[in-house]
Amino acid sequence: MIQGAGSNVGKSLVVAGLCRALSNRGYDVRPFKPQNMSNNAAAVADGKEIGRAQHLQARACRVQPVTDMNPVLLKPESETGSQVIVQGERLTTVQAREYAMLKPTLLKAVIESYHRLAESADIVVVEGAGSPAETNLRKGDIANMGFACRANVPVLLVGDIDRGGVIAQLAGTKAVISPEDASMVQGFIINKFRGDVRLFEEGISTIERYTGWSSLGIIPWFNKVGILPSEDAQDLCQKPSRNGKVKVVCLALSRISNFDDLDPLRMESGLTVEILRPNQVLPCDTDIVIIPGSKSTCADLAFLRRNCWDIDVLSHVRRGGHVLGICGGYQMLGSIVRDPTGIEGAAGETVGLGLLEVETVMHARKRVCEVAANCALSGSEFNAYEIHIGTTTGSDTASPFAWINDSCSVRPDGAVSSNGQIEGTYLHGLFANDEFRRNWLRRKGIAGSSVSYNKEIDQVLDELAEHLEMHLDIGAVINSMG
Repeated sequence: MIQGAGSNVGKSLVVAGLCRALSNRGYDVRPFKPQNMSNNAAAVADGKEIGRAQHLQARACRVQPVTDMNPVLLKPESETGSQVIVQGERLTTVQAREYAMLKPTLLKAVIESYHRLAESADIVVVEGAGSPAETNLRKGDIANMGFACRANVPVLLVGDIDRGGVIAQLAGTKAVISPEDASMVQGFIINKFRGDVRLFEEGISTIERYTGWSSLGIIPWFNKVGILPSEDAQDLCQKPSRNGKVKVVCLALSRISNFDDLDPLRMESGLTVEILRPNQVLPCDTDIVIIPGSKSTCADLAFLRRNCWDIDVLSHVRRGGHVLGICGGYQMLGSIVRDPTGIEGAAGETVGLGLLEVETVMHARKRVCEVAANCALSGSEFNAYEIHIGTTTGSDTASPFAWINDSCSVRPDGAVSSNGQIEGTYLHGLFANDEFRRNWLRRKGIAGSSVSYNKEIDQVLDELAEHLEMHLDIGAVINSMG
């Protein structure tokens, strides 16, 4: 189990790199995260959802993602409340204090998923959440040491030297956790190192002296980390983008979800992809505005208006600019969003941007599925997935964005305005399909590149595995498993 001395220390990518490295060595490997908190989720084949990081880690293992890889997923809907997904399906929505009471009851499902996964693999690489040093969360814990002790899984602790204070991170963790929890730790890893690692030899000795744990390696900064899909919205602005002539701007909504939809566009040499942060004005030279998915459509419509982005977007359209709304962003493009039973918060109605002649009604049933579709305008085939609540209807749906090929029928998705400037769709992951992406850009007057997004991701995973093989004692990692 890979645990972190803090949040965002790089656990997810260390697990992904280990999964690919162990797979390269011939092991049958599976990723597992008992509890995850992210609005960046992915649909799996059984019509359920897991965290995006576990979806990537399954790819690193060269296996299909399954629900058991992430049995508890928390999707924040407000500053203090989250939707609770258990084994891929919505259980409830709770406030933070309520979740503290609910959490111990979820351990049974976590252990069941773990054992089912372990039965099919040589090695399971487990990812913790946050830090075991958050001792106020230790009672009833299912994410870190609570799971490790219950399942008897040895722990490797990762510290982030890039943020500073890594000696205190690791020594402090040893100081505050219980002796029982400390005994689960088999060693530590220093991540995100910049410069000459020999300069930190004394630091390693200091950590070993204070903790009694052994170092398993120092991982230098991995330059291509931003290319891989991430699940933390804080990583959005750190992702690389080509310096192209055509500017794509995405609105950083307060409850933004599935933002890795943008990643394939960042690889296009003709595009510059920017994230519009709160209190920023939409640049006048913007060519395409993307309104992404949201975990709370009505709340983010209010957030959008507080930042005056509604005025910016309408001005952009009057100048002839294009707008694409994905999932919650599609719902925002319509005339109104109705939530009669308070699915997302207080019951009521919220006026949309009015750029498409559609309206949305929220309901409790969530659609989660992988789909095969055809672009309505170009006919190009592509694979995507849906994760949303709400049904959207209206006259503009007569001109759909795509046709979805269900097992026994074909159904329309989304809507396109009569002049083609405004497009809305419920489909996530569409730009990862190279042919679709090139055709979509071509309709905007942009020559797409020949880059293959999926090949690029697999190549970076291989390079990450090589990076860990070079700087991490993989043999000691394997030995730590007993």
